[in-house]
Amino acid sequence: MSELKAGDSFPEGVSFTYVPPSPDTSDITACGIPVKYNASEEIKDKKVVIVAVPGAFTPTCQNQHITGYISKLSELKSKGVDQLIVIAFNDAWVMSAWGKANGIKDDSILFMSDDGNAFSQTLGWTMGARTARYAIVVENGKVVYAEKEPAKGVTVSGADAVLAKL
Repeated sequence: MSELKAGDSFPEGVSFTYVPPSPDTSDITACGIPVKYNASEEIKDKKVVIVAVPGAFTPTCQNQHITGYISKLSELKSKGVDQLIVIAFNDAWVMSAWGKANGIKDDSILFMSDDGNAFSQTLGWTMGARTARYAIVVENGKVVYAEKEPAKGVTVSGADAVLAKL
């Protein structure tokens, strides 16, 4: 596969790994058990935003990218978004801790691992060993928006850019 673009079907066989939020795993130091999330199956009848970042807890990802999505979650939901998924190359435990560090202790935003960058590599959207910075909107199995950042910073993959396309 290569880059996704509007009009494409979301690919089959895409999965991520995450620690499902629960009362038992709500503390930032609670590890939980990672499980597979069959993205291709789970999102086929939903409107979903997938946001990829190079790394959890990194300056641009934390301060400029994810905070925009967290602060605009209600706007995304008002535009019909069923699920917001944040992925990075980090493992499921780090992604879970990152979500909890940002006050997300439920399934309003799912922080997931793109295990071994499997999905990002199929798109050619990586930065060396890390996931590149990009955003994909999928509605009922069809890609309606897919943009990778052309350079450093957050423009086409930020919350405002995605909201403008919903």
